[in-house]
Amino acid sequence: MGAAGAPEMSAAALADFRAATRAWLAKNCPAGARGPGPIPWGSSKVEVGADARLWLERMADRGWTVPTWPRRYGGAELDKDRYAVLVDELKRIDARPPLTGRGVNYIGPTLLELGDDDQKARWLPGIARGEGGWAMGYSEPGAGSDLASLSLRAVRHGDNYFLSGRKIWTSDAMQADYIFVLARTSPDKPKHQGISLILVDMAQPGAHVRPIRLLSGASPFNETLFENAVASAADVVGGVDNGWTVGKRLLQFERSTHAGINISGSQGGRTATSTLPPIVARYAGVANGRIVDAALRERLIRHEQNDHAQRLTQRRVIEETAARAPGFASSAVKLTGALNAQDGHEIRLAAMAVAGLGWQGDGFSAAEIEASRDWLRQKALTIAGGTKEIQLNIIAKRVLGLPD
Repeated sequence: MGAAGAPEMSAAALADFRAATRAWLAKNCPAGARGPGPIPWGSSKVEVGADARLWLERMADRGWTVPTWPRRYGGAELDKDRYAVLVDELKRIDARPPLTGRGVNYIGPTLLELGDDDQKARWLPGIARGEGGWAMGYSEPGAGSDLASLSLRAVRHGDNYFLSGRKIWTSDAMQADYIFVLARTSPDKPKHQGISLILVDMAQPGAHVRPIRLLSGASPFNETLFENAVASAADVVGGVDNGWTVGKRLLQFERSTHAGINISGSQGGRTATSTLPPIVARYAGVANGRIVDAALRERLIRHEQNDHAQRLTQRRVIEETAARAPGFASSAVKLTGALNAQDGHEIRLAAMAVAGLGWQGDGFSAAEIEASRDWLRQKALTIAGGTKEIQLNIIAKRVLGLPD
């Protein structure tokens, strides 16, 4: 909740807020910020269109890039009821979120909860205005699911730490201005101790990025190398050697974002209407108002039912949580959402048959080629943000209370 402890608004006051919000959005949301399109994530290295930039500036001035955050840090202190109204009104006009990314959704909420006053004052207003894009430095070549085995070293000299080591699968690092990393600050302590979460400026000679080309043809992931990269000792979040606790809390913000239940920052307004039924109908054929293939029809019906149940669960978790991010339930919602999304892509390719095998060439349309690449990209959904196996362990232990 942005305004912790604030009394609930009356129905009349909430209706007034809705009317005022609707009027303001109608006047201030540019046409180019509605419908599908790129959403700024703050990177100074990524150009955004004039309408997207104007939309970001206007929403930031109003505190609506991070609606639940305190005003002194760039937010609007909206309670959950008013936040829900804002999201509804954004959806109504098909407006894209003005800002997204690891700044407003991961490190920003972590700083709000665990950062000191100086860190909040220095970092949060800029994050709220999209002044710098963030990457996440967790996984290493020898430390993936067993993250506590990380070896990136951070050695203190005076007021700074000097970082040496590698991170892997660093999403968008080639375009990031900053990165938050888990680094080993006390190598003599047990592996879950002696770790710190540190904020690092990427614009320095000691930080190097090497893109990794994926099977889908894209290169969103990177290997990030630190060779005596410098970070201020004032940018250790949550205390030196307390990074395991801080890092786990940040992962809850990440997973709740993947699950669509993050109310800590910009949840955003746009929810794309499902295009799966018309695609299946076009390729599989329709007779007497029904998809011809009975097995495919049954798969599609079950998928649509699961999708509806997923959205209802998201809404329930948002309404029930009183924290800035859900707890362990975020793992369950994140995992079911990822599995259902992957199932949808499997159904689409099954309906397309050989047309879904396109990779390049004149024999396939651009949409068909994109469908096959999308299918490959979706395979990462049960890896990114915590693997399927890790999520199942969390659900078993922390949600269901099963013994080790």
